[in-house]
Amino acid sequence: MTTGPLHWELLQRARAVDNQLYFSMISPARVEGSGYVAYGHSMLVDPWGKIIVSAQTGEEIIYGDVDLEVVKNMRQQIPVLTQLRKDLYDTVKK
Repeated sequence: MTTGPLHWELLQRARAVDNQLYFSMISPARVEGSGYVAYGHSMLVDPWGKIIVSAQTGEEIIYGDVDLEVVKNMRQQIPVLTQLRKDLYDTVKK
Protein backbone atom coordinates (compact mmCIF):
# COMPACT_ATOMS: atom_id res chain seq x y z
CA MET A 1 0.00 0.00 0.00
CA THR A 2 3.03 2.30 -0.03
CA THR A 3 3.83 2.36 -3.73
CA GLY A 4 0.58 1.00 -5.18
CA PRO A 5 -1.43 4.21 -5.05
CA LEU A 6 1.54 6.22 -6.33
CA HIS A 7 2.99 4.02 -9.06
CA TRP A 8 0.84 1.03 -10.01
CA GLU A 9 -1.08 2.58 -12.90
CA LEU A 10 1.84 4.74 -14.02
CA LEU A 11 4.23 1.78 -14.30
CA GLN A 12 1.76 -0.35 -16.25
CA ARG A 13 1.01 2.40 -18.73
CA ALA A 14 4.72 3.21 -19.18
CA ARG A 15 5.63 -0.45 -19.80
CA ALA A 16 2.90 -0.77 -22.42
CA VAL A 17 4.07 2.35 -24.27
CA ASP A 18 7.80 1.58 -23.96
CA ASN A 19 7.38 -1.94 -25.29
CA GLN A 20 4.64 -1.09 -27.80
CA LEU A 21 2.36 -3.88 -26.66
CA TYR A 22 -0.61 -4.73 -24.49
CA PHE A 23 0.50 -5.03 -20.92
CA SER A 24 -1.29 -6.63 -18.00
CA MET A 25 -0.38 -6.80 -14.36
CA ILE A 26 -2.19 -8.78 -11.75
CA SER A 27 -2.40 -8.13 -8.06
CA PRO A 28 -3.83 -10.13 -5.20
CA ALA A 29 -7.07 -8.79 -3.80
CA ARG A 30 -6.69 -6.46 -0.85
CA VAL A 31 -7.23 -8.14 2.52
CA GLU A 32 -7.04 -5.58 5.29
CA GLY A 33 -5.30 -6.82 8.42
CA SER A 34 -3.25 -9.50 6.67
CA GLY A 35 0.54 -9.65 6.82
CA TYR A 36 0.79 -8.13 3.35
CA VAL A 37 -1.90 -5.74 2.19
CA ALA A 38 -1.94 -5.68 -1.61
CA TYR A 39 -3.04 -2.65 -3.58
CA GLY A 40 -5.29 -4.62 -5.94
CA HIS A 41 -6.23 -3.01 -9.24
CA SER A 42 -5.22 -5.68 -11.75
CA MET A 43 -5.22 -4.00 -15.13
CA LEU A 44 -4.91 -4.35 -18.92
CA VAL A 45 -3.35 -1.44 -20.84
CA ASP A 46 -3.08 -0.98 -24.61
CA PRO A 47 0.13 0.03 -26.45
CA TRP A 48 -0.85 3.71 -26.32
CA GLY A 49 -1.15 3.62 -22.52
CA LYS A 50 -4.94 3.56 -22.49
CA ILE A 51 -6.43 1.49 -19.69
CA ILE A 52 -8.67 -1.14 -21.26
CA VAL A 53 -9.98 -2.59 -18.01
CA SER A 54 -9.10 -2.27 -14.35
CA ALA A 55 -10.19 -4.21 -11.31
CA GLN A 56 -10.99 -2.65 -7.98
CA THR A 57 -9.41 -3.73 -4.70
CA GLY A 58 -11.42 -6.89 -4.04
CA GLU A 59 -11.43 -10.32 -5.61
CA GLU A 60 -12.58 -9.92 -9.19
CA ILE A 61 -12.20 -11.35 -12.69
CA ILE A 62 -11.71 -8.81 -15.45
CA TYR A 63 -11.88 -9.28 -19.23
CA GLY A 64 -10.45 -7.10 -21.97
CA ASP A 65 -10.04 -7.36 -25.71
CA VAL A 66 -6.56 -7.37 -27.26
CA ASP A 67 -6.59 -5.98 -30.79
CA LEU A 68 -3.38 -6.80 -32.64
CA GLU A 69 -4.20 -4.14 -35.25
CA VAL A 70 -3.68 -1.53 -32.51
CA VAL A 71 -0.19 -2.91 -31.92
CA LYS A 72 0.55 -2.95 -35.66
CA ASN A 73 -0.69 0.62 -36.15
CA MET A 74 1.28 1.95 -33.20
CA ARG A 75 4.48 0.29 -34.39
CA GLN A 76 3.98 1.84 -37.83
CA GLN A 77 3.43 5.31 -36.38
CA ILE A 78 6.35 5.08 -33.93
CA PRO A 79 8.84 2.73 -35.65
CA VAL A 80 11.39 2.32 -32.86
CA LEU A 81 12.36 -1.18 -34.01
CA THR A 82 13.38 0.09 -37.45
CA GLN A 83 15.43 2.93 -36.00
CA LEU A 84 18.10 0.76 -34.41
CA ARG A 85 21.65 2.11 -34.80
CA LYS A 86 23.50 -1.12 -35.47
CA ASP A 87 26.46 0.96 -36.63
CA LEU A 88 26.86 2.22 -33.04
CA TYR A 89 26.22 -0.95 -31.03
CA ASP A 90 26.01 -4.67 -31.58
CA THR A 91 22.58 -6.24 -31.17
CA VAL A 92 23.72 -9.89 -31.36
CA LYS A 93 24.17 -11.93 -28.20
CA LYS A 94 27.59 -13.58 -28.16
